[in-house]
Amino acid sequence: MKRVFFKRSLMLLTLVAALAFVAACAPAVSPTTSPPTAAPAQPTAAPAQPTAAPAAPTEAPKPTEAPAASGNKVISIAYTQEANSLSPLYTNQWFTANLFDLFLDNALITFNDKNEPLPWIAREIPTVENGGISSDGTVITFKLRDDVKWSDGTPLTADDYVFTYDMIMSDKNTVTSRDPFESVVESVKAADKNTLVVTFKEPYAPWMTGIFSRVNSTVALPKHILEPVFQKDGTLDNAEWNRAPTVGVGPFLFKEWETGSHLTFEANPDFWLGKPKVNQIFFRIVPDDAAQLAAIKAGDVDIGVFISPSDVPDLEKLGTVEIAKVQSGYKESWYFNLSAEGTTKGHPALQDANVRRAVVMAVDRDKITQELLFGLTKPALTFWDGMAQADPNIQPIKFDPAGAKDLLDAAGWKVGADGIREKDGVKLKLRYRTTTREIRKNTQAIVQQQWKDVGIDAELLTDPSDVFFNSYGDKGPVATGQYDVAQWSNSPLFPDPDTSAWLCSEIPSDSNPPGNNWQFFCDKDLDALFQQQTRTVDAKARTELFHQIQQIIADKVYWASIWDDPDLWTISKKLSDVKFSGATPFWNVFEWDKTQ
Repeated sequence: MKRVFFKRSLMLLTLVAALAFVAACAPAVSPTTSPPTAAPAQPTAAPAQPTAAPAAPTEAPKPTEAPAASGNKVISIAYTQEANSLSPLYTNQWFTANLFDLFLDNALITFNDKNEPLPWIAREIPTVENGGISSDGTVITFKLRDDVKWSDGTPLTADDYVFTYDMIMSDKNTVTSRDPFESVVESVKAADKNTLVVTFKEPYAPWMTGIFSRVNSTVALPKHILEPVFQKDGTLDNAEWNRAPTVGVGPFLFKEWETGSHLTFEANPDFWLGKPKVNQIFFRIVPDDAAQLAAIKAGDVDIGVFISPSDVPDLEKLGTVEIAKVQSGYKESWYFNLSAEGTTKGHPALQDANVRRAVVMAVDRDKITQELLFGLTKPALTFWDGMAQADPNIQPIKFDPAGAKDLLDAAGWKVGADGIREKDGVKLKLRYRTTTREIRKNTQAIVQQQWKDVGIDAELLTDPSDVFFNSYGDKGPVATGQYDVAQWSNSPLFPDPDTSAWLCSEIPSDSNPPGNNWQFFCDKDLDALFQQQTRTVDAKARTELFHQIQQIIADKVYWASIWDDPDLWTISKKLSDVKFSGATPFWNVFEWDKTQ
C-alpha cells in the first residue's frame, strides 16, 4: 500500500531485557481522566472488485443521537511511534494515518471490522448497476452526503476533494507520493457541491482503497483553510495546519500535540453520526515496548498497540485486558537498496540477486520468530500471504549458511584475512537500518552475528520512527537511500492487493521527490504487470497477474519477509464497542465507550 503505510515496527527486547525495561520505564503525562474499556473483534480480509456490487451494506449510515458522555470519559492509547505530520500529504506512517479516523474522517468509503467496504462520505458505493461506474469502468461518480461539516461550520463538499487532488499533483508541494493520481487518474471534478467525478485513464481495479481513501492516506483537506495558505506561500509544505489541524471533520477534533509526550483529541459535538460517547482520546507517546507494557499493567493506558507476542501470556494473566489479533496485511520485511548511482547508491554487492539470496539464506528467520516472537508468527512466503491473491507455489528461502557461502564465493566475494568478504577492494559490509523498536534492534543483533558467520559485516543503524519514515523531500534516511538493507513493516492497499512500492515511477529523486519506491530499482517486466493488474477488473485474471508478480519478486529476491505481522492490540475490559478494522483501525471510534 502506498499508503506505503509503513506501519510500524513490532516489538521488543529479549525477554530478560524487556522485563528490566518494564521495571525501569514509567509512563509520562496523564490525560484529564482515568483508564478505559473494550471488546475485540477478529476481522478477515475480503478484497472488493470495482465493478461488482460489494458484499457489505451499500447504504450510507444514518446519523444517530448518541447518549451524551457522562462525566469526563477519556480513552488513553499507547503510541510507540510519534506522528511525523498530521497532513495526509506528508506522511506514509501507519500511526499517523490512524489519527485521520478521528479528525479527518472523510474517506469516501471506509472498512468495518470484517474489512468490508462501507459507504461513508459517499452516500452509496458506486457500481455499474446504480450508475456510479461507467460501462467502460473509467468514470466513477460519487454522490456525497450533504450533512457533513468541518468543525468551523463550513460544509464538506466535492470542492475539498478536488482541491486535495490539485495539492497532491502540484509540483510546489513536496508530498510523500502522487500515486495513484499521477499514473491512473485523468481528472477529478466537482459536478456540483455533492457530486464528485473521478475519471481514470483506464479502468482502475483498486479504486476503493486507492482514491480518497484512509487506506492510502488521500483523505480530503479543508479547501477554505488551506487554499489561502497555498496562494500566499506558494506551497503547503510549511503550513501550520500540518502540525496543528485546528479545523477538522470527524468524531474527534485536534486539541494538542506535545512532542515526545502526547496528542489529545476532543469529542466533536457536531459529528454527523452523533456526538461520541467519550469526551477525549489521549495518545500517550511511550519510548518503547517495555514502557508500553508497564503502562498497560499499571492501567495507565486503555489500548495497547502492536503488542509483542512474547508479552501476550503475561498480559492474559492480568485479567484486565482482552487481546485482539487483527489481520491487516502487514509483513515485517527486509528491503534492499538497489540504487547504483548518486547519493542514494547502495552496496554494489546487492545488485546481484544471488548475493541478495545469500543474505537471506544466512539468517535463521524461523529461529528469530521462535525466540523473539514465541512462535506466534512465522516468516511470510509472499507480500500477499493471507490474501486471495497469494501464490501457494512460492517456495521459501531456507536457512542454509553453507549454501549462502557457496553463492557468495560464486559471485566473487571472497573471505579476507579479517573474515569479511571482499571483491575488487570493496568490503562486504552492509548498512542495516531500522527503527528504534527493541524487537528490531534484537533482530539486528542476531542477524549481524549470523551474517558474520558467512563473512558479511554489518553496520547497525537505528532511527526514531518519525525520522526513519520521513519522505525523500524531508530527507528521510531510507527514502534518500542511506542504507543497504532496511527493515520495516508494510502492506498492500489492504484489503486490496495493489501496492506502488516497486513501481518505476515511484523512485524519488531531487527532480521528483514524491515516491514510495525506496529500493530505487526499476524492473520493467514487474512494472508492466503491476500496471496491468490495476486495469484488470476480472478477479481471477487479476490473481493470475499477482502470481506472476510474486514469482518475479521471489526469483530476483527483491523482498524478504522476517515475519508475518498481524496487529496485536490490548483492550481494557472497561471499554466497550471497540471493533478494530485491519484496513481502517479506528473506523468506529465514535461508538467506543468506557465505564468509569
